[in-house]
Amino acid sequence: MELQPSINGEGLHPMVESLSERIKQRISELPELRKLPVDSNLAVVRGSLDGEEIFLFNEMHGCKGISKVHLEIANFGSGLQILHSLLLPDPHYDLPIFGTDLVVGPAGVSAAIVDLSPVTERLSSSLSYKIEKLFIPTFKNVRELPTWGTIFSPFVKFIRPDSLDEESSFLKLVDDYLRCLLAELYEKTPDSSDSPFTISRYKGQLNYCNHQKRNDKTRRLLEKAFGPKWADLYIEKVLFDVPSIPL
Repeated sequence: MELQPSINGEGLHPMVESLSERIKQRISELPELRKLPVDSNLAVVRGSLDGEEIFLFNEMHGCKGISKVHLEIANFGSGLQILHSLLLPDPHYDLPIFGTDLVVGPAGVSAAIVDLSPVTERLSSSLSYKIEKLFIPTFKNVRELPTWGTIFSPFVKFIRPDSLDEESSFLKLVDDYLRCLLAELYEKTPDSSDSPFTISRYKGQLNYCNHQKRNDKTRRLLEKAFGPKWADLYIEKVLFDVPSIPL
């Protein structure tokens, strides 16, 4: 994904740009990486909101063990920028869902979240061990999870960075979580399609996506810019599309 300038000519917020570059670097290390097609009407989206231009840029990949690798950068004008990234595993593999979101407003970074979310009752013991060995920073302003946030792991971090040091700590944490996921990916072997573990993980992914679709803030923003019908299409086909049934 080529980073795009913002409409005010000042470019992306430094944290958005830094996080995007870190994620893209880890994506490049995935095994058997391939680019996935995205509908031309959804890959690059332009619109207007309150008289200002809006840009949404999406890039999709897949790889061995991960069905969907998504990176989205959105600029809604008036200083509002959003980065969203989701790595949805192939349910044949015992892997969590990686997700991170960054919201930047005129006053700076207002929200930053990252998690390795389980699609079964809990994360694997091997992954939990890897995460527990990390240095997990303490952040001053911890935000409350939404009511549908039961899909997240005990290791989720949802914060408003208090300083440049906290922004740097969050960026490192995202990178550390991605490193843990990649290490797990290389250690895992797939289960069969009819394995109860595969089926359970598939159902867990459906549950995760359905919970994420309850994010009213995302829906309201998209509806205001593009209308309810288009917002539904974007959420269903790009952000949290239903994962494929294991074959």
